[in-house]
Amino acid sequence: MRFFASCGKGLEYLLVDELVALGCTHATATVAGANVEGTLVDAQRAVMWSRLASRILWPIAEFDCPDEHALYAGASKVDWTAHVPPRATIAVDAHVSGSALTHAQYAAQRVKDAVVDTLRVATGERPDVDLESPDVRLNLVIRKGRAILSIDLSGRPMHRRGWRRKQVDAPLKENLAAAVLMRGRWPEVYREGGALLDPMCGSGTLLIEGALMAGDVAPGLLRHIDDVPTRWAGFDVAAWTDLHVEAIRLEAEGLAALRPVFFGRDVDPNAIRAARDNAITAGLVDVIDWKAADVRDVAATLPPEITAGRGLVASNPPYDARLAADPALYRALGDALRAAVPTWRASLLCGDESLARATGLRAKKTYALFNGAIETVLLTVDPVAPPGRTVAADANGAAPVQALSPGAEMVANRLRKNLKRLKAWREREGVTCFRAYDADLPEYAAAIDVYATDEREPRTFLHVQEYAAPADIPETDTRRRRNELLAAAREVFGVPRENVAVKTRERGKGGSKYGHFDRRGEFVAVREGQARLRVNLFDYLDTGLFLDHRPMRLRLFEEARDARFLNLFAYTGAATVHAALGGARSTTTVDLSGTYLDWCADNLQENGLGGAKHRLVQADAIAWLEGDTGQYDLVFCDPPTFSNSKRASDFDVQASHVRLLRAAVARLAPGGVLYFSNNYRRFKLDEAEIATFANVEDISASTIPPDFERDARIHRCWRITRA
Repeated sequence: MRFFASCGKGLEYLLVDELVALGCTHATATVAGANVEGTLVDAQRAVMWSRLASRILWPIAEFDCPDEHALYAGASKVDWTAHVPPRATIAVDAHVSGSALTHAQYAAQRVKDAVVDTLRVATGERPDVDLESPDVRLNLVIRKGRAILSIDLSGRPMHRRGWRRKQVDAPLKENLAAAVLMRGRWPEVYREGGALLDPMCGSGTLLIEGALMAGDVAPGLLRHIDDVPTRWAGFDVAAWTDLHVEAIRLEAEGLAALRPVFFGRDVDPNAIRAARDNAITAGLVDVIDWKAADVRDVAATLPPEITAGRGLVASNPPYDARLAADPALYRALGDALRAAVPTWRASLLCGDESLARATGLRAKKTYALFNGAIETVLLTVDPVAPPGRTVAADANGAAPVQALSPGAEMVANRLRKNLKRLKAWREREGVTCFRAYDADLPEYAAAIDVYATDEREPRTFLHVQEYAAPADIPETDTRRRRNELLAAAREVFGVPRENVAVKTRERGKGGSKYGHFDRRGEFVAVREGQARLRVNLFDYLDTGLFLDHRPMRLRLFEEARDARFLNLFAYTGAATVHAALGGARSTTTVDLSGTYLDWCADNLQENGLGGAKHRLVQADAIAWLEGDTGQYDLVFCDPPTFSNSKRASDFDVQASHVRLLRAAVARLAPGGVLYFSNNYRRFKLDEAEIATFANVEDISASTIPPDFERDARIHRCWRITRA
C-alpha cells in the first residue's frame, strides 16, 4: 500500500531516510511530508518509532470531488462498518484546496454526516463525535478535484511524546528537536563517546529528546503506554502488541546502558525546574545535569574531561515572531561556545539568517526549518572553532564583536550621520530626548526615538516604532530588516536589549491605532527644558511625550507668565507642566481619560507643582468648553484625529474642528491666544468659516524641530486670536 506521513516543513528528506530505515519499501519527499510504500505493519511501526512524523495516514477511499454533494456521496459509499467499531467515537480533520470547496471545517462536517448516516442505516446506531480523543480519527484531503479519505493511525499528534508536564514560553516541538539533533549527527556523536550540551535549554526538549534517542526509547512508547493509538477496525492489534513489547525491551536495555553525558543550562531557574520535572517523567532520573547559568558562564559549569572530548551543542536560542531577538545574545552564545567547546559540533536553530550570522560561527551548512508558522534557520557547525580561525581578544580580554551585516551597517551609518548632523543643535538646546531616525532608508521603515533619563548617571532608552510592512513583503524579509535595524541601533547607542522598546504602528480608520503592549509598569523621568516629565516606553503605543511638539511646549513656557492657561485634550499634561513652570497664574487641564489625568498629576508632582491653582478636569473637551464660563489668556488644543468613548460622543477632528475652535475662542480673554494643532495629514482648516469669529496664522514651520525636519508634515499648528 501507499500511505502518507506528514511532518513539519523542512523535515521531509530526513523523514524519508528515517522511514526507509524503519523498513518501509520506498518513500518520496513531498511538501510537508512523504509518500510511502509499505505494509500496514510498516505504518504502525512508524507510529511507534518515527521521531520526525506528525501523522501517519492510511488511505481507505479516493474519489472525484467537484463539490460538496460529490464529497458526501463519495464518503457514503465507504463501508464504514468495516472501519468504525460499534459505540466508537470519531473525529474528522480536513485539508482542502481549490475553488469548489474552500472551507475545511464544512468539508469535515459533510464527511462526518456521511459516516453517521451510513452507520445509522447499517446498524441502527450513530457514533458520537469526540474532537479531542476519538477512537477513530479520519483525515480528508481534497486537492485538484480529488478527495482522499484516510485513517489517522497515529490517533494524536506524534510530536507529543507523553513526557512534557511543564513548559516555558514557546517550547520547541519534539519532532523539530529531533531534526535539530539529526542534522547535528547526534546519534553518531553519542556512539563515538560524545556528550550533548544545550546552554539555553528552556524546558529541556532537546536534551530529553537526545537522551531518549541515545537510549533507544521509542518516541511512541510513553504516548501509547497502555492503549492502542486507534480503535480502527482494520488496525493490526497483534502486530502493535509485538511492537510495544519490543519497544519496552529496547527501552530497558537502552536506559540501563545510557551514559550521563547530557548537560542543560539556562539563565532562568524556573526553566531548569520545569526541565528537571519533564526529565523525571521521561524516565531520565539523574541522566541529565541541570544547572541555572548564564550562557556567558557556561564554560565554568562543565567538567573539563567533557569539554576536552567530542560532543554536540544543540540549542534553540530565543527569538520572537514580532520582536525577533537580540543579536548580542547570539553573539554571546557564539563567544561562549568557542571558549567552552571549540572542537565540538553545533546545531543551532536560529530566528533567521542575520541572527545565525550574529553568532560569529562558521556554518558548515544551513537549513530552512519551520517552527510552527515561523521560518527559521538551522545552523550546523563542525567544529565550533576551526583551527587557525580564532580572533584575538581585545586589550581587556573581551571577545571580538561580531561585525554587522551589510544592511545593519547601512542603518548604523545613517544613524551616525544623523547624530552628527543634530549634535550641535542638541548641545545648544540641551535636548536629551529626540528622533534619531525616521524611515530614512525606505526598506528599514521605522522611527527610532532616543530617551535619556534625568538621573545622576543617565540611562539611554530607545523607542522603536516599526511601520507596518506592505502585504507583498515576505515575513522573512520583514524580520531580517527588523533584526538589522535593531542590531544597528544597539551598536550605535551601546544600549542593552532591555532598554529597547519595539512596537508596530498600524493605520486604522482616521489615524493610528492605540494599543497596550507590555505590562512592565516602568516609568522613567526625562528632562525637557525646565520640565521633568515621566514617560512609559514599553506599555503603550506612545510614550506620554510627543517629541515633535517640543518647540510648541517651549513657546508655551515663554508666553505663560501670569496667564490663565487652558490645556485641551491634554494627554499626559506635558504642556501644562511647561506653562506652570513658565509662571502661569493658573492652569486648567481637560482630558476624557482618568489615566492620563493621573499621569498629568504625577508630572506636576515631579516638578513640585500642585494645589488649587492647577485644576484637572475629566470631561469631553467640546462639551466642557460649551458649558464653561471662564476666561483664559493662553490655550493649547491638540486633539486626536479620531476618538470614541463610552463617556462621550465620537470625535472626528475634520468634522468637529469648527465647533471646537468656536467654543475655544469664546473662552479667550481680551488679547488671549489659542494654539491649535493636530497631526491628521489630510486635515483641511475651514478658513472661511473660522474667519467669521477668529484671526488665524499658520505657524507650522516654526513648530517643527530639527529632528523632525525630514517629515515636516508630522503636525500642523495655527495661532488663533479672537476676530
